[in-house]
Amino acid sequence: MAETAENLLGESGAYALELFGVGRRFGALTALADITLTVRAGERRAVLGSNGAGKTTLFNVITGDFPPSSGYIRFFGEDITRFSAFERIRRGLRRTYQISLLFGGLTVLDNIFLACRGVSRRRFSLLRPKRDDATMEQAERILKAVKLEDSRNAQVAALSHGQQRQLEVALALAGAPRFILFDEPAAGLSPAERRDLVSILTSLPSHIGYIIIEHDLDVALRVSERVTMMHNGRIFKEGTPEEIENDPQVQEIYLGGGHG
Repeated sequence: MAETAENLLGESGAYALELFGVGRRFGALTALADITLTVRAGERRAVLGSNGAGKTTLFNVITGDFPPSSGYIRFFGEDITRFSAFERIRRGLRRTYQISLLFGGLTVLDNIFLACRGVSRRRFSLLRPKRDDATMEQAERILKAVKLEDSRNAQVAALSHGQQRQLEVALALAGAPRFILFDEPAAGLSPAERRDLVSILTSLPSHIGYIIIEHDLDVALRVSERVTMMHNGRIFKEGTPEEIENDPQVQEIYLGGGHG
């Protein structure tokens, strides 16, 4: 079960993300109820659960898209509960979405460059970047990290679905993120593309922690150190990937009695 807030208050410096008693209501509907969750700096966490469990609402509350109805949130020890989404981005929080948010008419490299420029001090500059521009150099490094070097000049609209998902990961890496929320990055990918995704996620710099929401359990369990199970807007169970995979209750509720 999740640790209580009282037990964690003295250890905030060890955590990238802390939620204490977080709830979210939409009228009479309770989407999240009393979520207390902590993720250490550099930790890779999977959040799993059936449709309607509250996973995406949890992400929306963390990123500031929805304010919590109760509780509070800390990011690297700072209370961000009432911060705007942009203020959270400036502090190093990033997110991908289930639906692609890409510039289809631009090249892969241009998309990454614009993402890097958008979180830089020079984000309002209209000057064309020089060859040795630091932001362009960062875009080049990210391009290699997500294995899209061969598609650098391709228009995004012409990419395969899997390549577009890789590009979304690239955009989340823009501007020195400290923590990333991945929302179903393996959705619609082929087996080969899923292997590439696992390779990309496991190769991220060790200081970048993340939470991944994913219906593909094989992907989720391979790229995470700990797993949080959600059910009806609450945390149902937490443990290592091995503990969750072998848990009888998890198998019965989420895996249909077994998981090969």
